[in-house]
Amino acid sequence: MRIIPEVRAPERKVSFNEKIMWTGVALIIYLVMSCVPLYGLQATQEASAMRIIFASTKGSLMELGIGPIVTAGLILQMLAGSSFIKVDFSNPEDRSLFTGVSKIFSIILTGFQASAYLIWGIYSTLPMVQSIVIFTELMIAGVLLMLLDEMVQKGWGIGSGISLFILAGVAQTIMLSCFQYYTVGEAGDYSRPFGIISAIVKTAISGGSWDRLFLSSSGWPSISGLMTTIGVFLFVIYVQGIKVELPIAHAQYRGFRGKYPISLLYVSNLPVIFASALFGNIVLWGQLLWNNYKDSSWANIIGLIGTYNTTSSSTTPTGGLAYYVTAPTRGFVDVMGDPFRYVIYAVILIVFCVIFSMVWLQVGGLDPKTVAGQLVDSGMQIPGFRRSEKPIESLLNRYIPAVTILGGFIVGMLAVVADFFGAFGTGTGILLSVGIVYQYYQQLMQERVEDMYPGLRRFLGG
Repeated sequence: MRIIPEVRAPERKVSFNEKIMWTGVALIIYLVMSCVPLYGLQATQEASAMRIIFASTKGSLMELGIGPIVTAGLILQMLAGSSFIKVDFSNPEDRSLFTGVSKIFSIILTGFQASAYLIWGIYSTLPMVQSIVIFTELMIAGVLLMLLDEMVQKGWGIGSGISLFILAGVAQTIMLSCFQYYTVGEAGDYSRPFGIISAIVKTAISGGSWDRLFLSSSGWPSISGLMTTIGVFLFVIYVQGIKVELPIAHAQYRGFRGKYPISLLYVSNLPVIFASALFGNIVLWGQLLWNNYKDSSWANIIGLIGTYNTTSSSTTPTGGLAYYVTAPTRGFVDVMGDPFRYVIYAVILIVFCVIFSMVWLQVGGLDPKTVAGQLVDSGMQIPGFRRSEKPIESLLNRYIPAVTILGGFIVGMLAVVADFFGAFGTGTGILLSVGIVYQYYQQLMQERVEDMYPGLRRFLGG
């Protein structure tokens, strides 16, 4: 851990404007790296669910995106949640050690994944020198991305670097799906601008068929996709405001009363992040194994993970587990073409969202016992109950497990509906972006208030 580069936490109060500046710097560096092609390759936009969730761009320095960082965190959190490794997250030393191990694991996974891409032919066969240069580029980009995330999280910026990069990728996809003007389709048959709003404007001015705009059989952005995107955005914003508020009072200052909110989306959008990261890794590693060992004696076993149809422009799952954890690429057209497959996809996604919700409840320190301890330690109590952990924990047990399961089910269902109707940026991407924007709004407001009224910093826990 001592030889791994790190960003030191600020030793002074970082002003609001300075945090905005460093957050913007991290975002600009990420966007620039997304446009810089790897040596001898070409960077191309690919609006697949895995690319969006991992904030990656094909053929660029962000080829791996945040995939290794998220995967490392997912594995370690699962190990901690299952008590396979013992971590006391209330202990600063344990928490620091866990963070350091996550960084080491992220670097190892970056090297392993970069090697797999090169050795197993994702870029086809490359000369030795080009392979070494690309491997070096991917390693440096991976470490730099990890440091940018660490810089933002340690207080130089606002929020989380990973959330910021995901939000940037989803926003870019939505904007391109709405306004990109390059022509798709055959001029002699049917052609239109790629962006749906651009296509609507062109059709309204020059005339043409509106049927193909409402539901596209080619996977292009459609009116139904635009309506679904707006609908999911509005519904998630509405759900964010649904909460149970428990009255709390300070044990010493009787006049101080407040409310402890338990949101319907209690564990936020983390379950869908973990589920999507898991599905993305199944598809990725299944593809790598299939490309290299489909003609070996292990072909039948590897086929259980995934079988693939590879063309010059894409690789598509055709069987195995990867086939059933891949979202529809053409929205409702794909769902109607193979309803059995996508019913299985929906069930698997929703079940894993619920499972990860329950896991994160324990790992993230959001369970009733931990919350009750935090309330008692901060001098708070619930009126009508003794100032003790047990009665408060008993009250919280009525609500927290129920809203955790229900919240996991809701985010899973929303992701499925958005995917089925061709929402821009994928259903998971929209859920993540709404949650991230909401969190940024809360953090920005708190930072602004603390800057205007420094005396409130201690009260707000800053």
